[in-house]
Amino acid sequence: MGKLPGFSDVYLISGLTTIGGLIQGFDVSSMSAIIGTDQYKEYFNKPNAVLQGGITASMAGGSLLGSLVSSWTSDRFGRRDSLFIACIIWLIGSTLMCAVQNVPMLIVSRVINGFSVGMLTSQGPILIAEISLPHQRGRLLSLQQWMITWGIMIMYFISYGASFMGNNGVFRLPWAIQMLPAILLLFCLPMMPRSPRWLAAHDRWEEAVEVLARLHAQGNTLDPIVVAQTNEIREKIESEKKYASTSWMELFTTRNIVRVHCGIFTHIWSQLSGTNALMYYIVYIFQMAGLTGNNTLISASIQYIINVVMTLPALVFIDKLPRRQLFIFGALTMAVFQFMQAGLMASYGHYVPGGLPGSPTVTWKVTNPKASKALIACSYLFIAAYAPTWGAYPPEIIPLYIRSKAVSLSTFFNWGCNFALTFFTPPGFQNIQWKLYCIFGTFCLVAALHTFLLFQETCGRSLEEIDDIFDNKSIWACKNKKEPSRFVADIEQAREDLDAGKLDVKQVEST
Repeated sequence: MGKLPGFSDVYLISGLTTIGGLIQGFDVSSMSAIIGTDQYKEYFNKPNAVLQGGITASMAGGSLLGSLVSSWTSDRFGRRDSLFIACIIWLIGSTLMCAVQNVPMLIVSRVINGFSVGMLTSQGPILIAEISLPHQRGRLLSLQQWMITWGIMIMYFISYGASFMGNNGVFRLPWAIQMLPAILLLFCLPMMPRSPRWLAAHDRWEEAVEVLARLHAQGNTLDPIVVAQTNEIREKIESEKKYASTSWMELFTTRNIVRVHCGIFTHIWSQLSGTNALMYYIVYIFQMAGLTGNNTLISASIQYIINVVMTLPALVFIDKLPRRQLFIFGALTMAVFQFMQAGLMASYGHYVPGGLPGSPTVTWKVTNPKASKALIACSYLFIAAYAPTWGAYPPEIIPLYIRSKAVSLSTFFNWGCNFALTFFTPPGFQNIQWKLYCIFGTFCLVAALHTFLLFQETCGRSLEEIDDIFDNKSIWACKNKKEPSRFVADIEQAREDLDAGKLDVKQVEST
């Protein structure tokens, strides 16, 4: 066997993998500060609400395709190599984007970039989940979300700084800078190991065990943690051999439909809460709150800072707090602030025929100063509620033999909802104004109920344990009692077997 890649620290590898999240964040806010600039409006002939929705949503449209294609590249080439392919595609799209000449070229370049983001958002979390231990997994998956928030904030400030250039560099410079993280990830990926679970699934057990040892035991293949993990993975792969099919239809069998459905709705509820739609068009929202000019951009930037800061608690506490309770608390709190924003806008705002000067999309304005401040505060508090509570869940709950397909399908629905909301939010602000917040708030309430009923607890459990919970427990998560994780007991058993001389390297690596 050839020499393994150089990186062996789980946190370093996960941190590099989450550069994909940084890229996604760059893409999310690559339009936010730019769409309000005079240079952008003039160069692209002042796109109306529908056209601007199409321009912004084109990235999500590409992500729909990328997320589905990534399931094939992941199964065929592995999680790591899928990320490599995605980086190449991102560089192509970004090159076209910073050289853009017209609206069609802008849409095409954003579709290409979106294709890359669809692959990155599918495969990055899978790789992180498959290399981490149970007590690390929640924190490391939250790191992906944290990097997305950093990407959103960094690109917003880059765009804000570029807005003072006074020429087409206002949009060309930010769109060129977004190539840098992809270049960094591209050079680091060859030094990162493949997923040990992917290697095991392809009957490359010697490599799988060595990767586990490098990641968790400084190269010691007889470490109890390595032995316990290897045994769990082997048992699960053996048990899954009876499910001969790995086709797309396998996702909808009786065994898998509940967990696939939960994975899909994790993304659907995250989108239908309104978080990303409101982030894309934060400039419009603060214009409705009565802000103008530079004040709009500065106030919008505060929301991105809050998003970064409030994701930190998830990094610290997520492996100690139940996932279900976090999801439910977050959804209910977000609902409160969405309805509060609707109430403030309805009570203190008025219709603006034809929209504000230079912004025909903004047809509602709050003129009461106190109500305006309260509206902005609710916007900040909404993000503060979302950031530490809603995170990655699908990579944890899907069995190995269909993981790439199921996570890709979940991500497909994520970007499908993102596309729809991104496209229809500007017309929504234009036509139903504050009522849009009522729709988002209602979705948040339904998300809380859905999570309470069906989302199983995953905190502190190995991927193989979680698989058993979905196989053997009631589908009604609200009825299941939490039991101690067996992974700790498996480690102790492996330690006893090693001390008794019952295991050696060949036994650990054998299939």
